[in-house]
Amino acid sequence: MQGTVYKSTGSWYTVKSEDGSFYECRIKGKFRIKGIKSTNPIAVGDEVIFDLEKVGDETVAVIREIKERKNYIIRKSVNLSKQTHIIATNLDQVFLLVTLNNPPTFTSFIDRFLVTAEAYDIPVVLLFNKMDVYDEDEMVEVDYLVQLYRDIGYHCIEIAAKEGDNVDQVRELMLGKTSMFAGHSGVGKSTLVNALEPGLKLKTAEISQQHLQGQHTTTFAEMYDLSFDARIIDTPGIKGFGIVDMGEDEIGDYFPEFFKLKSECKFNNCLHLDEPKCAIKNALENDAISWSRYRSYVQMLTGEEDNYRIDIHKER
Repeated sequence: MQGTVYKSTGSWYTVKSEDGSFYECRIKGKFRIKGIKSTNPIAVGDEVIFDLEKVGDETVAVIREIKERKNYIIRKSVNLSKQTHIIATNLDQVFLLVTLNNPPTFTSFIDRFLVTAEAYDIPVVLLFNKMDVYDEDEMVEVDYLVQLYRDIGYHCIEIAAKEGDNVDQVRELMLGKTSMFAGHSGVGKSTLVNALEPGLKLKTAEISQQHLQGQHTTTFAEMYDLSFDARIIDTPGIKGFGIVDMGEDEIGDYFPEFFKLKSECKFNNCLHLDEPKCAIKNALENDAISWSRYRSYVQMLTGEEDNYRIDIHKER
C-alpha cells in the first residue's frame, strides 16, 4: 500500500493511504542504520510504501520504503549537534511567521531559514504577524524589514492572525498546495491555522511574559487536510536553526542578492570577506546590500552557531 505520512511521533507514524484511510504505522529497524544521519528517518510529508502484518490477533502496519523526496526542510538537531532533524518533506512552499517582539524573531534566524529553503528550492513567504499590536516605532521597524526582504525578492505579507487581517491572502496562496508553517514558539502559527480553518481548533498558548517566548503547543509536526483544497503542516516552534551540509563556497549562492553580483567579484572563488575588488563588499559599503544580511552570511561562514538569536537592529 502507498500513503503519505501525516504525523510522526518518532516511534509511530500516522499514514493516509491512497483510499483516504488512516493507519498507525511502525518502521523496521533497518531505516535507522541506512546511512540516514537524521534523528527522524521518516518525516511528515513523506510518501511511503507500507504493509499490513498479522502479529498474533493484531494487525500491524509496517513501513517498508520511503519514496524519493522532492525536497525537505532540514536543520541541525538541538540536542545532538552532529545529527540533523528533517522537519517536513515534499513541500510546495513554506510560510515563515515573523514577529518583532513577543517573541522577537531576529534577522539571523530568518536568514538561516531562507538559506536552507533556497538550498532545497522551496519557495518561502514571510508572514509578519501581530500587526494589530505594534506601536508607531515598531511599525517603522516592521516596514524596514518588509522592504528589506521584498527588495531581495521574497513575498512578504503583513497579517494579524488573531483578527483575521490579510488571512485571505494567505489562503489564496495555499490553494492546491502542501504548505508548512514555521517560526518560533508563540509567533502565532496555530492561531493562523485556526483563522484559516476554524474547525481544527488547534491549541494556542499565551506568551511567557518572563522570557517573552512562546510556550510549545505543537509537540510534533502534523499535516492537516483543509476544506479549501489545501494541506498544511503545522510544526513545533523552532528555537535555533543550524544549517546543514553546506560548503563555505556555496553559502553565498543561497543569498539571492549576493548571487546576482558574484560574477563581478575579481576572484571567482571570492568568499566576500577580505578579498580585493569584491562586488558584495562594494555593494555593502554603498548600502545596496543590507548589513544584517551580510552579518548573517559571515556567521554562517564562520560557524558562529550560538549567535543566531542576536538582535542585529540594536547594532544598526
